[in-house]
Amino acid sequence: MKLPLALIASTALLLAPGVCMSADAAQTARDVQLTQVGFETAGPKRAIVVEAGRAPIAFAVVDAKGKRVLTGRSQPFGPSGGVDRSVHRIDLGSVRVPGSYRLQVAGRPERGFTVADRPYDALMRGAMAFFYQQRSGVPIRRDLVERADLARPGGHRPDVARCFQGKDEKGTQWAGCGDYQRDVTGGWYDAGDQGKYVVNGGVSAWTLLNAYEAAARAGKATVVGDSTLSVPERGNGVADLLDEARFEVEWLLTMQVPANSRMQVSERKGGVDRLIEIDAGGLVHQKVADARWTGLPMAPADDPQPRLLYAPTTAATLNMAAVAAQAARVWRGIDDAFAAKALDAARRGFKAARAHPALLATSSFTGSGGYGDDQVADEFYWTAAELFATTGEAEFLQIARSLPGYGRTGDLGWGSLDMAGTIALAHAAALPDAERATLRTALVARADAMLGEEAKEGYAIPRSGTRYAWGSNGDLANRGLLLGTVYDLTGDARYRAGVIDVMDYLTGRNPLDMSYVSGFGDRSMRAPHHRFWAKAADPRYPEPPAGVLSGGPNSGFARDQGAPAALRSCVGQGCWVDDYRAFTVNEVAINWNAPFAWDAVFLARTGG
Repeated sequence: MKLPLALIASTALLLAPGVCMSADAAQTARDVQLTQVGFETAGPKRAIVVEAGRAPIAFAVVDAKGKRVLTGRSQPFGPSGGVDRSVHRIDLGSVRVPGSYRLQVAGRPERGFTVADRPYDALMRGAMAFFYQQRSGVPIRRDLVERADLARPGGHRPDVARCFQGKDEKGTQWAGCGDYQRDVTGGWYDAGDQGKYVVNGGVSAWTLLNAYEAAARAGKATVVGDSTLSVPERGNGVADLLDEARFEVEWLLTMQVPANSRMQVSERKGGVDRLIEIDAGGLVHQKVADARWTGLPMAPADDPQPRLLYAPTTAATLNMAAVAAQAARVWRGIDDAFAAKALDAARRGFKAARAHPALLATSSFTGSGGYGDDQVADEFYWTAAELFATTGEAEFLQIARSLPGYGRTGDLGWGSLDMAGTIALAHAAALPDAERATLRTALVARADAMLGEEAKEGYAIPRSGTRYAWGSNGDLANRGLLLGTVYDLTGDARYRAGVIDVMDYLTGRNPLDMSYVSGFGDRSMRAPHHRFWAKAADPRYPEPPAGVLSGGPNSGFARDQGAPAALRSCVGQGCWVDDYRAFTVNEVAINWNAPFAWDAVFLARTGG
């Protein structure tokens, strides 16, 4: 959701140069920072100490009985570019016996931590539970959530919508679609609002399905198998992760326009957007959302706003087609009828998108996010790759090879999907061996570059620099996805260790000493920008369930006029506050929780 920045207000304290925190959290900030969910018995273990001096610092680790099990000295790193402070690192990797421990660093309060054989299983279940609780059109059942206050009636049930009609915020007059309407019940609410967006739903569903495909290739699909997660479909003989992903895939299919349906679309020609009327059959609506922004808090079932469909776009069509092609591959042999339905939708969508390659989204509507994307070559590449991986048909491979994204491995996100296409081709059985090897080499090179960034970053995460964008935690989790993919390809433990570094950062080993994952850690995110998990705004509403990932630091927030005064001096990883009003740093979203879930599934299936 995107509100005027002038509406943001927050109480924050300046803790140190470049670091800001909400007032409550500031009272207990600690200079010794490490994951708050525990270490894996055999895995790497690292703590960070805030320290400007260059001399190593003595430390010791004692067990629950007070016995020293490790002593040593810290490794001075120096300035950590992501937050403009100096740090030391402490290696705890030799502590390999399960149990509770205390880390004692000279001159600082001690920190407790745990070591366990499978610390990521609960994190995986929490990350996946997020999606069930974001479902639209169904009640959220008490027996499937951790607290009674998280259960709620189904919202937008049914979700029957007509096309937007009238003037948009730019003054453009849209004619509407006459009597045309779609029943688009189901799917996941996108973020803190109650809109449902195909472009964000697409990459999120792809990420979960890719997590399953990767687990299945490794012979570990049972980690997310039947009755492992909290979903109402458990016990049906199908992996619970697939049940959850299917809920979104089926919704994506409802957003496809039936044949012989004429409507207005916005086409860009010669750099100018114009409204034209076409037969939109096969194309996919950009989104369904409220006519106007609702207040916060607002339970989905209480939403009073009319629901509107927005014009089909090329990007939305390709998102649906790519995920439907992937779904056809995944469900083949599990539900052949659904697989065939998905593949038919993918073929029709790809054909329609090629016939209309310049239908671009506009951000000129109130009540919902725009998800505008001026470049859709990456979506064409991704979709062609998925169709080839599923069908083996040469036409799709020829198209993929002809596009600029072929073989690219840029950061993954809803507006940047080349990496998804390359991952699909790198695992396509019908691809010539030499070509598959070349693409895998490109993925490995990109993962190596990420580990190279990690070596330059004091907090030991696979990204460097002070520029942190909106949703930076999701961006980092997506880097974990690539590192995990390359681990599966190579078996090189360095890449798995990189995923652990991502997870450690998200759960507390960061400059703010915060677990950005609700319910995990003694200092975890509690006040997200969300219309239902809104206890911070109204005590009648619940806090978030465990497993919800905050969007994370956003260095651009420091420059916003509506930001708290103290936050305007923040740098990189320090630009965050646990405040429900600060949506540019503390909103939640399906496309951030999806790679977080991918990482958690990966660590759960590769550990123990």
